[in-house]
Order: sequence, then structure tokens, then C-alpha cells
Amino acid sequence: MHRTRTWKLGLLTSLIAAVAACGGSTAAPDSTATAGTTAPSGGEITLYSGRSEELIADLLTDFTATTGIKVNARYGDSGETAALLLTEGSNSPADVFLSQDAGALGAVRESFSTLPDTTLDKVDANYRDAEGKWTGVSGRVRVIVYNPNVVNSPPSSIDELLDPKWSGQVGFPPTNASWQSFVTGLRVLRGEDGAKKWLTAFAANKPVAYEKNSAVRDAVNSGEVALGLVNHYYLYEKIAAEGADAVKAKNQYLGGGDPGGLVNVAGVGILKNANNSSAAQVFVDYLLSTEGQAYFSDKTFEYLLVKGETQAADLPALSDLGAPAIDLSDLKSIEITQELLQQVGLLTK
Repeated sequence: MHRTRTWKLGLLTSLIAAVAACGGSTAAPDSTATAGTTAPSGGEITLYSGRSEELIADLLTDFTATTGIKVNARYGDSGETAALLLTEGSNSPADVFLSQDAGALGAVRESFSTLPDTTLDKVDANYRDAEGKWTGVSGRVRVIVYNPNVVNSPPSSIDELLDPKWSGQVGFPPTNASWQSFVTGLRVLRGEDGAKKWLTAFAANKPVAYEKNSAVRDAVNSGEVALGLVNHYYLYEKIAAEGADAVKAKNQYLGGGDPGGLVNVAGVGILKNANNSSAAQVFVDYLLSTEGQAYFSDKTFEYLLVKGETQAADLPALSDLGAPAIDLSDLKSIEITQELLQQVGLLTK
């Protein structure tokens, strides 16, 4: 599962060249840099992050050690952070927005500058903004996690979850951003009426609400419920923490364009009014570098979105998933989704 992180001279050389535009001077050799090179001092950036400090703090430390660019990070929910950026407008101190969710990026896309082609071309067009305002950094897939000791044949579509035999046996995290993005994708793919019809039937089948994805996963693993709707990597996190022999749960990937197999991304954009846009660009390129991508593979067990990077061995290839075709920027209408969930009685803790 884990890949060894290798620090390459080529990456550091390219970052030094890029950060030169920031006006920084070359600092003394840093112990974390490649032998025989120096880590440049490139000023600082303000990062608004929808990804938690626990998740990315080490990544930011690595970035600063490699480039000399200090990161002032402000953490928060991706949706709330997007709303804050819209409220602050041109007065925002943010240089970069790193979002857990494509919908939040879509909500503030007009506040972003256009990324250069050299950056955008690293990522498949399905996982970045059509006009180059933001790019995906890592990907995650919605799955049905199931307990094989309880379930002989897990559902292969979200519509099968509506079967009465699963009444009271499906866990879900109603306030979680990934769940709400799935519902937004359902609205985009099936229309408002189609989405409401499915949600109404799902609510009637008495799904069990949990506070977050990991709680859903644990409930499935213990047999408290048979099935759960989560992102793929929560299972791998548990395996990494407890060992494969201690984990009963398994992932069921949903193909054939099923809305339940949505591929969403964590992504990044640079604000038009960034105080240090050059250093911000270095940060974006670092996230898409071999080292940055390896961090997401090793730390979060997510899909790598940069062309040519090798996925973790246990993950099915993105190209084999049969995920639904959707413009990820369309996931921005989260407020409409929340209203719909409230209407059908599913927006509860």
C-alpha cells in the first residue's frame, strides 16, 4: 500500500527556477533538501484549506523545507471556506484555496486566475475546470462498504439499496460534504425530480445516520449495519491502522455510470488578488509533483490524478471504474442539495 517517498534533484531544480520569480534569495542548505543543493527562500503564501491540519500539515512542512516558502494556513470546512472567500472578495488575504471538494471550487471559480497550460496538462481534463480556473489534486470514489459476514452479494447500484431487505441496514453521514456532493451529482445526472424520487425512497427504507464516514465504516465493520455509503479510502485507512486481518469490511465499486460511483476530487486554485501569485503557483505545481502525489497516495490512500503516476496496488484503475460522466464544477449547487435533503428528512445527524 505504501510507496517509498523519493526526493529527486529534478523536482528541487524546477521549484528553485519557479520560485525565483518570487524574488526570494537562496538560503543555506537545508537538511531536507537533496544533497549538494540549497532550498530557496521564497517568501510566504496564505492558504485557505478545506483539508484538515491533521491531514496536510506534514505536506506543508515538506513543501516549505523544499522551497523555502512559508505557508500560513487557515483551516475550515470547504463549503464554509468558499463562502468566506466570496464574502471577502478582493479583500481576501488568501493566495490559494485548497478544497476537499470540487463543488466548493466551482462556487468560487470566478475568483480564481487561470492556471498555466503546463500545470493543467498534467491532469486529465475530467478532473479539472474546463476553463483552467482550478485543477484536481487527488481523487476519491464513492463506494458501498459492506460486511461480507452479513452480506453475501452486495448491491451493485444505488437503486438496489431501495430494496426493502436493506431497511435499517444502510449507514450514511448526512452532514458530510462527500455525501452531499454525491446527492448533488445525483441531481445533475437524474434531474431534480429523479433525485427527489430516489432520496424519498431511500429515506423510507430507514437508513441509519452517522456523524461521519469513518463512523459509517466502523458500524459496517462491526456488523451494526450491513452496508454504508462512504468514500473508498476510509477502508484503507482502517486497514493501515489495524492490519488487514483485523478488518472485515470490503468496498463495492459501482460501475456502469451509476451515480453512486461518483469520482470527486480535492483541488486547488489561485486567487486573482493573490499577494504572492508566483509562490502560489509553485505550491500548486508541488501538489502535482511526484512527491506531492506520493504524499496523497501514502497518507490518504486517494487516487493520483497526474498522468503517469502509479496508483496504489490495491486500487482499481480510474479508467476501469465506469464512473458517471459529470462536470465536477456542476457540484457547486450544494445549498439546493441541502434544501432537498431537508425536504425528504435526510439532513439530520
